[in-house]
Amino acid sequence: MRTMTHSLRGPDLTVGAFLNQPAQWKNSTLGAFCFSADAAGKQPPAELEVPCMRVAMPRLDGLDAVCEVWQGSGQLTQGSQGELQYSHDDDVLFGVIALSEARFATDGAKTPLHQATEAAYRQIFALLDNLRFPYAFRFWNYITDINAHSFGLERYRQFNLGRQDAFIAHGRKVTGNVPAACALGSAQGPLTIAFLAGRVAPLSIENPRQTSACEYPQQYGPRSPTFSRACLVHLGQEQVLFISGTASVVGHASLHPADVGAQTRETMNNIKAVLAEANRQSSEPAFNLADLHYKVYVRRPADLAQIRAELTQCVGDKPKAVYLQADVCRQELLLEIEATAAHPLTAASGRRN
Repeated sequence: MRTMTHSLRGPDLTVGAFLNQPAQWKNSTLGAFCFSADAAGKQPPAELEVPCMRVAMPRLDGLDAVCEVWQGSGQLTQGSQGELQYSHDDDVLFGVIALSEARFATDGAKTPLHQATEAAYRQIFALLDNLRFPYAFRFWNYITDINAHSFGLERYRQFNLGRQDAFIAHGRKVTGNVPAACALGSAQGPLTIAFLAGRVAPLSIENPRQTSACEYPQQYGPRSPTFSRACLVHLGQEQVLFISGTASVVGHASLHPADVGAQTRETMNNIKAVLAEANRQSSEPAFNLADLHYKVYVRRPADLAQIRAELTQCVGDKPKAVYLQADVCRQELLLEIEATAAHPLTAASGRRN
């Protein structure tokens, strides 16, 4: 069982720092995300000895590629199933899959991206069933040219069709208690999806300022996105909060087009609202803005300084944040922020849960 000395969310490390960690530390790592550096930075090697999600998404706040680390507790098991690579301990499973759309021919009803997404999620759900980790906590989805149109439909909307088809095919809910998630656009590469799952049911958190994404009107596509605004889960003696990709959306409408400062402030207002709702529903309300590890997706690199200044103004000096260049799921949105936090539970709360 996971204990207070084994936090699920590990550090953000440069590739060099990751490679220099001792073998014992690497043996306790469930998996990692590696985001590209620019041409002058150090790139991730072909193998990192753990399941690794690689995304062609440049880091904007430093030269070296960054590895986001997720840590296990006790004996870890690594394996593969189909195109999936995974690792798990007794409580949590980390997995990653990358599928090329080129493998799928257009069949008249489903585009290649639709088919790739459905196939990837079907493999993920089959793995969770086989290994008896029934509860998905968090998904990260990275899609090339997310705002482009092909076959008469925006690619993000094609992705939503494939994702929901897989949820339905495996008898999973598409509204209500659904996992946290994000979907961002990368410059190149296959459809890449990473996920965390476990054996205890998470609690989905919605934002009272926003329409549930699962209930968006049809103007946003033939199928609604399948994710909750956040997910709260008790893992042993730790309570973990996963905040989904969050942007300048109130109700279901995008606000402040072309004003990156206002979009940043509106995004943080949404994160504050999610934190308040999570604390309201938590057995131990303790989450705050300064606790969060932020991943900030920036559409236009020239906006970085203004976004950083707004985030610092909101959170305080030196927020724990990594800034990446990415496209956001709506063309008018200039940034998206996701976040994670954890805190230890008291013995009394642990017994209750």
